[in-house]
Amino acid sequence: MTAAVKRAAVTGHPVAHSRSPLIHGYWLKKFGIEGEYGCLDVAPDAAGRFFRNFSDSGLIGANITVPHKEIAAAACDRLDEAAKVMGAANTIWLDEDGELCGANTDWTGFLGNLDQRAPGWDDAPGTAVVLGAGGAARAIVFALLSRKFTAVHIVNRTLEKAARIADEFGSKTIGHSWDNLGTLLEEACLLVNTTSLGMTGKPPLEIDLSPLPKSALVTDAVYVPLRTDLLKQAEERGNPTVDGLGMLLHQAVPGFERWFGVRPEVDDELRALIVRDLGGTT
Repeated sequence: MTAAVKRAAVTGHPVAHSRSPLIHGYWLKKFGIEGEYGCLDVAPDAAGRFFRNFSDSGLIGANITVPHKEIAAAACDRLDEAAKVMGAANTIWLDEDGELCGANTDWTGFLGNLDQRAPGWDDAPGTAVVLGAGGAARAIVFALLSRKFTAVHIVNRTLEKAARIADEFGSKTIGHSWDNLGTLLEEACLLVNTTSLGMTGKPPLEIDLSPLPKSALVTDAVYVPLRTDLLKQAEERGNPTVDGLGMLLHQAVPGFERWFGVRPEVDDELRALIVRDLGGTT
């Protein structure tokens, strides 16, 4: 008898646009693993039931995208520290006892991207400015605190949302309204955009980078387009930059290892594959 094929998927609503099948498909082929990874669209009103009964899905695990990360976390029997702190899981799997386990790997994806594309970026962790106050911002704040940044300023159009994240993470995190951005940039060694502004089909991110030191690293969680206007503006004035694609690639690594038993690497060939699918250039 042949062993059952291990199956995993990305779930959310919608998910047809997801590049996760390309990423995991590349690794399955590279390692010669008889596995499958696909897309599974789960309607919001069915999500709670789906995750509570995940063992009936025929999947050994899944990646979770919006809007189901919080629902998936609530359905898990066990969560890792990051998923507990964020109240959201983007990677789930069934353990040997059939319990549903969840993790949040968005923060390790962020760190893996910067470690690979800008080695030494955190050698002297100082002050970071994070734009936005959604799930991605929460994951990135968690990541920056893990690397001992001395201050993380969260800037958002709605001050209450930024203040809420700051309260959750303690004294090194401070919430601000957008009006304070110019002053905050003067002391920043890292600027991170986690908003959807600047994404294809979204309004532009209108920001004046003139107060930002030219030594500061600028990165964008947006990867469509690959070179956002923020990154172009930063490059033109001489700031080092890192695009957001690597965060997507690196966050996928722990899930693949959990499901298929091999820890993959984010290599140039994988990046080039996804860039081509996005219609861009490396």
